[in-house]
Amino acid sequence: MNSELDILILAAGLGTRMRSGRAKVLHELDGRPLISHVCETALQLDPASVIVVVGHQADEVADVVRQTLDDPRISFVRQERLLGTGDAVASAREALAGRDSRLLILSGDVPLIRKETLSELLARHSAENAAATILTVCPDDPAGYGRVIRSGENEFERIVEQKDASADELAVGEINSGIYCFETKGLFGALSKVGNQNAQGEYYLTDVPGILKSEGARVALFLHDDGLEIEGVNDRRQLAEMERRLRSRTIRRLMLESGVTFTDPSSVHISAQAAIGRDTVIYQNVTIEGRTSIGESCTIRPGTRISNSTIGDRSEIKDNCLIADSSVGEDCIVGPMAHLRGKAEMAEKSRVGNFVELKKTHLGSGSKANHLTYLGDASIGTNTNIGAGTITCNYDGKNKNPTTIGDNVKIGSDTMLVAPVKVGDSAVTAAGSVVIEDVSEFALVAGVPARTKKDLRKADETKGN
Repeated sequence: MNSELDILILAAGLGTRMRSGRAKVLHELDGRPLISHVCETALQLDPASVIVVVGHQADEVADVVRQTLDDPRISFVRQERLLGTGDAVASAREALAGRDSRLLILSGDVPLIRKETLSELLARHSAENAAATILTVCPDDPAGYGRVIRSGENEFERIVEQKDASADELAVGEINSGIYCFETKGLFGALSKVGNQNAQGEYYLTDVPGILKSEGARVALFLHDDGLEIEGVNDRRQLAEMERRLRSRTIRRLMLESGVTFTDPSSVHISAQAAIGRDTVIYQNVTIEGRTSIGESCTIRPGTRISNSTIGDRSEIKDNCLIADSSVGEDCIVGPMAHLRGKAEMAEKSRVGNFVELKKTHLGSGSKANHLTYLGDASIGTNTNIGAGTITCNYDGKNKNPTTIGDNVKIGSDTMLVAPVKVGDSAVTAAGSVVIEDVSEFALVAGVPARTKKDLRKADETKGN
């Protein structure tokens, strides 16, 4: 079989056991909605299309997917009646009309399924020339899942939902994961024959493989050995447990494969999307979120949170810092208690100290802002020193305005830089200055408002004489 791949993701349910006003697939794992995890994995298989079946809070679910994954292959169909998984798949009949493809069906609340596992399922489906292939597992506790019943020849016979199963059937340990591969043309013909004579009064997708088998089609089984991958989220307890297990798996991978040291692994939270280089040391109570990248031989001290940011090699982030959507170069020092946000940038060998905030600011190579400073919408050159208590007054009540500070500048303590303003290379501001006009190169300014007191080049020439 070499037909194209389409993927259908079932995400219409509310999830009443979550005890929430939010649709279940909007709840977050590892900082991302459950549905985003599944859609990301689906796209890794390079399908022709990904169709998400939405129902409860349909617009919100679609918006979340579009915001996190801007991919034209993703589309949405609405399940109007919410009468079970069979009805959910039937909702996509029109969207898949005329398609002669393999259709991979996933659940929007099963976020840990891996691309590699799904690739193996697709390979098994093709190798067996099957009309349907079911991913199964044998978990420690099969309660809540439909059981897969095999025949005496160890072939697929039927799937029985737990609420409809007999005592003997409940004793079976192999369960249906809810992940399938079908040939699209055969699927919808069989789906039209599914009834709702069951305890739930719903149309079960699980009836389709049995119908296909009764018509002489091949139904294959792919028994997988990792129950965690196919585990769904049904309540907040399961969500918390999945978060814990995912975090543990991520930390273990970083220690064994990347050479990262964690002084107290149980107290840190590390995103599965984060990359951390070897010989980096992560102390207790650190949170690393999103697609953060941390280089080699870094030190991340206790209480720090880093989100969607980049930290260069050999940099140290001291205690209780917050770094969000920003970048720190190589050989930098941040903190303690510093705040970087809004695409702040620290070039190599720069330094910010305690109670310093950078917002949408570039701090040049070798420059320092060590104490009690706010630098917003600013560009700062190389080897410049920003004194304690300095503020860029970037907001005039209507607009955010830029401050530009050159190379080798010395900004005195408690200087107010009223933007828009520029300070030239090698200039100096005296302590307490309020700078409302541009400062020339090599100028010493002081006062409120600041006025030029001398040209430092001439002062140097005088000393030389």
